[in-house]
Amino acid sequence: MVADCQEHTLNIITGYDAITLREKVDLTAATERLDDLGNMRSLSALNEKVSLLRLLGRLDEAWEIANEAWRLSRFTGDREHAVASRIRRAQVLQYQGKLDEAATELNHCILDAETHEWTNASAEARQHRGKVLYDMGELDAALADFTAAVSLREKDGATADELEGCLIAVAVVESFIAERTHRS
Repeated sequence: MVADCQEHTLNIITGYDAITLREKVDLTAATERLDDLGNMRSLSALNEKVSLLRLLGRLDEAWEIANEAWRLSRFTGDREHAVASRIRRAQVLQYQGKLDEAATELNHCILDAETHEWTNASAEARQHRGKVLYDMGELDAALADFTAAVSLREKDGATADELEGCLIAVAVVESFIAERTHRS
């Protein structure tokens, strides 16, 4: 489920900002893909819409659909899909500036994913919690999550494109930590 959405989204992401760690987006491609999804209501379509709306900065719509996707995933009874939907909800919270709420949501996702040994979901949750921690200025904790995400993704056989965001995050956070250490 997470992989389906990532496949389309990776084509829309053109890189990563080396300061904010946010995705650089092909806005035209993202808008076209959102139009392609139209009124589709499947769980995979809803999850992809959440990601696209977040990347386009349409956060109120993203939040509404994220909640719809989470409810639908809970009704299907597949807990791994529910975790993936919660991760997307947390990303929207982060973009809305609700960092404490996003971190709490991701803590629950990590606990659930690691309890059930869902490697991909755990990697996703750790990478996104790392971004939240980074936004909060908690660089050491962010680095720990990014490093764990890289390890989990490698264990899961991730492609170079799938690893790129994590590896950039590790490099950026390491450079900020080194700079902080040199100033001390």
